[in-house]
Amino acid sequence: MKVVTAGIGLRAGHVLSILKEAMPEVAFVGYYDPQPTHLEMIGTDTPRFDDVEGMLAATTPDLFFVGSPNSFHLEHIKIGLKAGVRIFTEKPVVTTKTDTMELAALLAEHGTNSVMVGLVLRYSQHMVDLRAVLDQLGPVVSLEANEHIGPYHGAFFMRDWRRMIKWSGGFMLEKCCHDIDIYNMVTGSRPNKVASFGGRKSFVPEFSPTSNTENEIMHRKKNEIMHRKKSVWESIDDPFRSDGDIIDHQTAILHYENGASLAFHTNLNVPDEHRRFCVMCALGMAEGDFVRGHLKVTARDGTVLADHDYTQMDAARASAHYGADHMMVDDIVAFLTGKTDSLPVGVVDALEAGLAAMAIDEARITGQIVDLTDTWAEFDSCGLRA
Repeated sequence: MKVVTAGIGLRAGHVLSILKEAMPEVAFVGYYDPQPTHLEMIGTDTPRFDDVEGMLAATTPDLFFVGSPNSFHLEHIKIGLKAGVRIFTEKPVVTTKTDTMELAALLAEHGTNSVMVGLVLRYSQHMVDLRAVLDQLGPVVSLEANEHIGPYHGAFFMRDWRRMIKWSGGFMLEKCCHDIDIYNMVTGSRPNKVASFGGRKSFVPEFSPTSNTENEIMHRKKNEIMHRKKSVWESIDDPFRSDGDIIDHQTAILHYENGASLAFHTNLNVPDEHRRFCVMCALGMAEGDFVRGHLKVTARDGTVLADHDYTQMDAARASAHYGADHMMVDDIVAFLTGKTDSLPVGVVDALEAGLAAMAIDEARITGQIVDLTDTWAEFDSCGLRA
């Protein structure tokens, strides 16, 4: 199994190293990255190439991993499709509506199975267990959910290339597309109207740590809170005086085509992180938290249908995304080796979640409710869902 990658940062290195563990026959035969930061995770002897086209032509790989910054994904995916190689791309797949429609047209030509995506929450044990009982709860009526990350992680976004919408597509798309995707899955629907509010209030100069007690405590903690998560490409040093144009808090309201609704909240400066969801259905409810490691499903009469504690998960496998990274790789290996003919999430799901995220940001910027009816009509005209 010959594998090449465009981009070898922390995320690409992490996923590819797990792939090698799960599939020892994997051989990393090339990489393209003008500024590699975690080459050691796939082997420093991996051949380096000056461009993606040359790499694919020289190596004829079985799998092409697209782990470059988001704004480069479409260019690299197009090259991979032209070369006829199977692709795994990190999320978000693309960063604009125009790019989404261009890729949708290409997928109509090349087939949706030619591109796999890294939307890991669909693979999580939380979602596996929720899918197993969701039908017992009746139709989904309403949901509330959030993704709140710690100051060290928020500071990373404000220092990293992800701070710029032109590179990342924005925080809602870059970070929360996982969440939007799983609630599309839970509702079995897509949002047709969205509204949103947000901005930047925490990562501003007035709240920058100074040489006071708080700052001294921060420096005594591992690697200093605001710089614990390393950034390299196009990075800056000060998250509180960032030139970025992403938000640090946002609230969105989504109305789905099937009548369900979702209230979603994200914040980049929460010392006690959580990623919670509560799904209210006609015949019961499901409540869980990815960070705090639980899922409880209760029928309308009070009967507990499921009560899962994930806090005792094997530490090695739970190191990222609540164990979902390893579960994702296990499923991808099964797919690549023909042991299964489908995956829990596909590129069409990813593009739909991306379009919803873009609409949410459009609603925030314009202050208007955004109607996605025409967007879905244009997307569906490509015929990706048979």
